[in-house]
Amino acid sequence: MPKLNDAVKKLLESAKTWVIATHGETPNAVPILFKKVVGDDELVLFDVFMDTTIANIKKSGEAAISVYNDETLEGYQIKGDAAYTTDATLVAAGNSITSGFQLTTKGAVSLKIREVIVCTPGPDIGKSI
Repeated sequence: MPKLNDAVKKLLESAKTWVIATHGETPNAVPILFKKVVGDDELVLFDVFMDTTIANIKKSGEAAISVYNDETLEGYQIKGDAAYTTDATLVAAGNSITSGFQLTTKGAVSLKIREVIVCTPGPDIGKSI
């Protein structure tokens, strides 16, 4: 399983939003504000308003994350196996973030990374890391 290198992790941790793309009955791509990097091979996105996203993940088990810096043009697409959970520990971790916005975490999407693709303009664009 591919691991996140330091450059990808740094961008993921500094980006205000990520975009998650899913497919199922309806293709779907939405910005995500409530999220975190877990180790070198997993991302967690906290569910506040993810109805279509969750339905698609339950159907396909896959998702992609796009993250970018619009000033430096550094960007990556991260593809992986996605699962939805209402695990109490993850919900509590989500609520520690979402409660500051007076929102409640309902669950979380865990993305086990399969592939990281460079989206930064240049000679490596489109290449897997």
